[in-house]
Amino acid sequence: MKTAPITVKRETKETSVSLSLSREGTKQIHIATGLPFFDHLLTSFAFHGGFDLSLEATGDLMVDLHHTVEDVGLVLGDGFHRLLETSGQVMRYGYSIIPMDDALCEVVVDVCERPYLVYRVEYPEPLAGSFPVSILKEFFYAFSHRSRINLHLSARYGENSHHMAESLFKAFGKALSQAYQPVGGLKEGMSTKGTL
Repeated sequence: MKTAPITVKRETKETSVSLSLSREGTKQIHIATGLPFFDHLLTSFAFHGGFDLSLEATGDLMVDLHHTVEDVGLVLGDGFHRLLETSGQVMRYGYSIIPMDDALCEVVVDVCERPYLVYRVEYPEPLAGSFPVSILKEFFYAFSHRSRINLHLSARYGENSHHMAESLFKAFGKALSQAYQPVGGLKEGMSTKGTL
């Protein structure tokens, strides 16, 4: 049965971000953040995760990319937390390891309501095009805390920062798709404690 998409909107003096998210699997994807490489990464994430995702962001890019990238992470994290709230019990754990040419990246997820980020990624080049890849850690930090998940990301190796970042986002999508797969039952059944 088709369910209504999750919608989230965040407005600050620095950014405006709106999101529509579902896991219907039709791969209807529209990303517009004003940052072409970031759009590319988010599109790869949604496509390989099998999510329908519409995400639009405007921000003070003339000041810095940081506010936009971080706020997109906050809003996407809010979306996934609401997805859990409407899903009941889900698989909880997700894992993916994805190669892309010279790069190999791994993502492990625990949907546990206890936010934590481990980010072990060292890029050999500071930029992918004109995009500073170091800022991606801020996106993942914001996402993990707003979605309230335990998120481990690592780049085992790589020689090209573009390939590494794209491999990471593809693995991120695959791991989340697995972790948020509904299994029936109440959310309380996801832990031996009887609650997350």
